[in-house]
Amino acid sequence: MTIVRPRSASRHTLTPAILLAGVFSCALALTSHAQISEYKLGEDGQPIKTREAAPDTDEAFIDSARALLAENRASECLKLIDPWIEKYEFSANPWLPEAYLIRGDAKVALNDEYEALYDYEKIIKDYTAAPQFPLALDREYAIARKYVRGMKKKWWFGWRVEDARILGEEMLIRVNERMPSSVLAEKSMMELADFYYRERDLKLAAEAYDIFLTNFPQSDLRERAMQQRVYSYIARFKGPEYDASGLIEAKALIGQYSGKYPVEAEQAGLSDALVARIDESAAAQMYETASWYLKKDDPVSARLTLKRLIQAHPGTVAATKAVEDMLARGWLKAPQADAPPADTASAPASPTQGSTK
Repeated sequence: MTIVRPRSASRHTLTPAILLAGVFSCALALTSHAQISEYKLGEDGQPIKTREAAPDTDEAFIDSARALLAENRASECLKLIDPWIEKYEFSANPWLPEAYLIRGDAKVALNDEYEALYDYEKIIKDYTAAPQFPLALDREYAIARKYVRGMKKKWWFGWRVEDARILGEEMLIRVNERMPSSVLAEKSMMELADFYYRERDLKLAAEAYDIFLTNFPQSDLRERAMQQRVYSYIARFKGPEYDASGLIEAKALIGQYSGKYPVEAEQAGLSDALVARIDESAAAQMYETASWYLKKDDPVSARLTLKRLIQAHPGTVAATKAVEDMLARGWLKAPQADAPPADTASAPASPTQGSTK
């Protein structure tokens, strides 16, 4: 590298005062990297020193790397931390988990989150008792959340062209397995269920919302999970030609949701009007099934299906058609009109024209 000296500098000599100032500034710069202090805000809002790392120690070195990262100098941080990790990689140095975390964060800052996963996984697998363990899991959750929401993984030349949704799905599942019943597991489970719902994998979405409600009964997201579970069951119904068991489940779940959250149910449209539409759809499916039995020359099954339809969904359009079909085929007796009550008293005789008093 060529250093260009300013023209004006060549006309000046280095005096002892300038040399002394230079030495002092260099010493100050070295001290700033070797001896890092930690502060916290006091009650009066002023910073209070809580800890100061001893110079020339691993702690001071890690603090120096952390300071570079805080100053958005991720590349310099990597150059500093890489040789240190290489040196102590197979040792029992207690600062290794923090070093891996800092290196992973530096890679994320450089938009290389996939490579950062190797450092986070190192902490999760080898340092489960370290305080960096939940932090590494939280970093993985943040990356997984971006992946399932559509961010692609880097490939050649730094282009983001590789779909990473499946990887994100697996990472969310692992977060739940590695830290169950935690706030992080709660967030990752909801993110996973929402991912399935967005991908229209409605069966898995309904199951994921079910698991969420079972594992986190006191969650602030419980109301939303119940609502999304209803939508998942309703959306699984593809039409009268398909299975309608999801509609039956959805009808029961709407009752549970509206009973617990009546105002929210009304606002979301999960009301009696929706239940009526679900009834109509389920009845239409049963009527379609009965028609299929008739086409297959199976009148016994058709008759049984129509009878069940009338009993399960009375008042629907399909139930009315089912009654008409059963009457036409003689499978149902038409209701007879009630005969007028017999008058036991004899009617008075009408007077004749020639009668007299």
